[in-house]
Amino acid sequence: MTLFEELKWRGLIKDISSPELEEKLNKGGMTFYIGTDPTADSLHVGHLSSFLISKRLKDAGHKPILLIGGGTGMIGDPRPTTERAMISKEQVMKNFEGLKNQVEKIFGFEVVNNYDWAKDINVLDFLRDYGKYFNVNYMLDKDIIRRRLETGITYTEFSYMILQAMDFKYLHEHKNVDLQCAGSDQWGNITAGIDLIRKSTGDEVYGFTMPLVTDSQGKKFGKSEGNALWLDKEKTSSYKLYQFFLNVEDSMVIDYLKIYTFLSKEEIEELEIKNKEHPELREAHRALAREIITFLHGKEEYEKAVNLAEHLFNNKFQDLTKKDIEDLFGNEDIKNVKNNINIVDMLLDMEVVKSKREAREFITGGAISINGEKINDTEKTIDDSMFIDNSYIVVRRGKKNYYIGKNS
Repeated sequence: MTLFEELKWRGLIKDISSPELEEKLNKGGMTFYIGTDPTADSLHVGHLSSFLISKRLKDAGHKPILLIGGGTGMIGDPRPTTERAMISKEQVMKNFEGLKNQVEKIFGFEVVNNYDWAKDINVLDFLRDYGKYFNVNYMLDKDIIRRRLETGITYTEFSYMILQAMDFKYLHEHKNVDLQCAGSDQWGNITAGIDLIRKSTGDEVYGFTMPLVTDSQGKKFGKSEGNALWLDKEKTSSYKLYQFFLNVEDSMVIDYLKIYTFLSKEEIEELEIKNKEHPELREAHRALAREIITFLHGKEEYEKAVNLAEHLFNNKFQDLTKKDIEDLFGNEDIKNVKNNINIVDMLLDMEVVKSKREAREFITGGAISINGEKINDTEKTIDDSMFIDNSYIVVRRGKKNYYIGKNS
């Protein structure tokens, strides 16, 4: 397969600005950029498909540049429904540094900040040098703008398209960029940049978009949708990534393998057959989790995630660390546990049960385990020795209900 054919097979091409682009992509040698605004200090899985396609282009002989929008991030790309909340300049720059360090570590891409060239443009130069190339009717016809007209859009957000077009022109003139790629929601901004460069310089540049990756409910993998999976393992542990991808619906897993991994067509098609014949084995899901976690965080992190999953499955926690427990269960809804407390009182304090009578019934019925060990004695005292890494105690009620206590 050619590069373009592979991108199409993987479902990574939605719109292209010119039929000529297919040959140019296959030939190699283009300098391209992708952009993201620093709305947080870490990328999330929603960004990952774009960055992986950039690596595919790089491996095929193209040169990638990442633009982090320190300037546009202070404005905000128009959302389909409401205006974005403004972020302080200090937070934007803090987020920029976080993203820059992350991208350089994971991908090794060159990083630029559009604040560096946007900050010195005064309003008169902006209107004379850029605004004169944009017809308002043309801007109103862009999908994201048209969708906001009924609810209203401020001039600030309306101007975002021009700012992004400025970025394309600046990078074309100073970095020899001749291609921009992004998610399909950026098509209007990409074509605005292509038009600005053509009108102001006569040069021909290109753009293409990829479909937005969604979960099984059709929601974007994005921070704004409330389901962000961060690429920073301190924000989203490798174990949480493992569990997420291990549990994606069977109907989604092959698409995700094409988008998020570098497995070959033959390898993915073999996994597709296995997924259909023996879905209970979840081989495709395990391959998906393995490839993503290993690429982002390394083989050791993947093996650690598998190890934690096995501990949870087997209800064994004694040899784990404090960090392991936090990765497994998070640090929300953790209850403080008093030293030398009777188990019945502890279960009540941790809200494992509703009454002491219920606690005794669960204990004598064999439904309570602590750190994987079943407890039958209603008189048992919980002391320091029972806390994992002197920090946490794991209570399981029944087969699936876990409660975490912290040594106070």
